[in-house]
Amino acid sequence: MASTTTIDGADIRLPATILGVGLGGFVDGIVLHQVLQWHHMLSSTGSDNVGIRAYPVDTVPGLQMNTLWDGLFHVVTWVAVLTGLALLHARVTRSRGRLWRSGMLWGWALVGWGLFNLVEGVVDHHLLGIHHVYGGPHQSAADVAFLLLGAALVVLGWVVQRRATAVDTCAGRR
Repeated sequence: MASTTTIDGADIRLPATILGVGLGGFVDGIVLHQVLQWHHMLSSTGSDNVGIRAYPVDTVPGLQMNTLWDGLFHVVTWVAVLTGLALLHARVTRSRGRLWRSGMLWGWALVGWGLFNLVEGVVDHHLLGIHHVYGGPHQSAADVAFLLLGAALVVLGWVVQRRATAVDTCAGRR
């Protein structure tokens, strides 16, 4: 009888969540910072809650500083993705294709993305006030919507991973 090796939620919870944090950060940084240019890491400084001097994005020096901090933000998200992938690789030695198709992996990745939104939204948008999702008269509504999206991603990810079955990493060898 062939031995079976399975990967359950406990085995991939941490790496998949870290991967989701990194991917969620990339979506935020690429879509909101670069493509839509709604905000940058320091775009609300000068009116923030911690007293950081203003770096307005409509000046060259301000945009340079915001670009630097956006880049540092991307380094952190890149390290999170690499860490998540390295941890996944260390825990799964066979049938990686089955893992990439598993609801368990993507459920935990959605949880990580949601956690990214919640932590980044609470810390940067509300506590520090260094930037907002979209500045202007409705910035509070956009910040709350970002938090609600984060909570929805956590719930959706939790449901997806709970409904998933363990990944049989030896299935292709039988």
